[in-house]
Amino acid sequence: MVADPAIVIAGAGIGGLTAALALSREGIPVRVYERAESLREVGAGLQLSPNATRLLERLDVLEGLAPQAVQPVSVTLKKASTLATLAEVPLGEAAQTRWGAPYMVAHRADLQAALAERVRSDERIALVTGVLVEKAEFARNGGIRAVLRRGEESEEANFPLLIGADGVWSHLRRLARTSVRSRFTGYIAWRATLPADTDNLSELVPTDRVTAFLDPRFHMIAYPVRGGRLINLVAIIPGEVPLNAWEQDADDAPLRKVLTAAHPLLARLSAATPSWTVWPVHQVDPADAWTRPEGLALIGDAAHAVPPFAAQGAAMAIEDAVVLARLIARQRDNPAQALAAYERIRKPRVTSVAKRGAFNRFTWHAGGPVAIARDAILRLRSGSKLMGDFDWLYGFDAEAGI
Repeated sequence: MVADPAIVIAGAGIGGLTAALALSREGIPVRVYERAESLREVGAGLQLSPNATRLLERLDVLEGLAPQAVQPVSVTLKKASTLATLAEVPLGEAAQTRWGAPYMVAHRADLQAALAERVRSDERIALVTGVLVEKAEFARNGGIRAVLRRGEESEEANFPLLIGADGVWSHLRRLARTSVRSRFTGYIAWRATLPADTDNLSELVPTDRVTAFLDPRFHMIAYPVRGGRLINLVAIIPGEVPLNAWEQDADDAPLRKVLTAAHPLLARLSAATPSWTVWPVHQVDPADAWTRPEGLALIGDAAHAVPPFAAQGAAMAIEDAVVLARLIARQRDNPAQALAAYERIRKPRVTSVAKRGAFNRFTWHAGGPVAIARDAILRLRSGSKLMGDFDWLYGFDAEAGI
């Protein structure tokens, strides 16, 4: 039996690595266990709004990410059937000025690499790959007892507090709640990347902004990653996939059908994309428990996976991580109180973001009179007023007042 005095984090994704850095900043030793032999972020691009980048900057991560990220000049909303511009939300310098931090788009692997570089240079953090934390349970004398498994070998370990950052398929969720499985939403996300210099791509997808195409049958988001060398495409449509699938190649005929029916240029884009990867969009009810006073906290998708209609999945994991670390540091002699405060503080915020995502899903996929009204309202709103709609989200400082 190994007695580990460090806080243990299960999962070295964006949330887990951010939590490690945030705890180390507070002077707390951390051990991160990742079941994969090497770090690999599934998926492709992500959007990092100012509520996330301000926290990454304080953790000295943003400087390492910046060369591979892009600061888009705007988010442009287009009607897929006509390609008419409905609205433009200014970003770039306007975002930095209004919200005090940059709006960035990047490849997930580049963000994970920037986080991992900082983690590996921090003497208070031990990052261990190829180890699965399993059979976790609450010890009689407090803390967590678990089995650490590497291949065919295993050993038991005790640690004072376990942070579950093991994603939407979390196996640690069962310790906190009775509803342990994520729920398929009825939507699937199709992802692809294309070279930014692909013929005729720039006339449809400018390489300096985020472009969103809205249609009752789908919506698609396009933006640059890898320093602008690639364009990341994400299209979300209703559909069915195997319940336990995650990232997989699939027959993309359903996606090509709706893109082709929407507009000839989208049909051309579909033809230029050699392969798409399909993800089922799952969610985890944020109203369920995230913590246990005996020594467990869930963060990010393990606690509250929400559909990506607000582009806040990574941001919420980052916010969770820094809030939890700050509260643990403030209540070192009473970790149960810190865990309760974390859940109490974070749930309203995550719930509000989930509601915004549900609103986006409804309006982006609207048809008929609702779409007509949406288009008219968007065309009437100035860029400044559109930015104001996001002050509560992008101007938020998760560490303020803690």
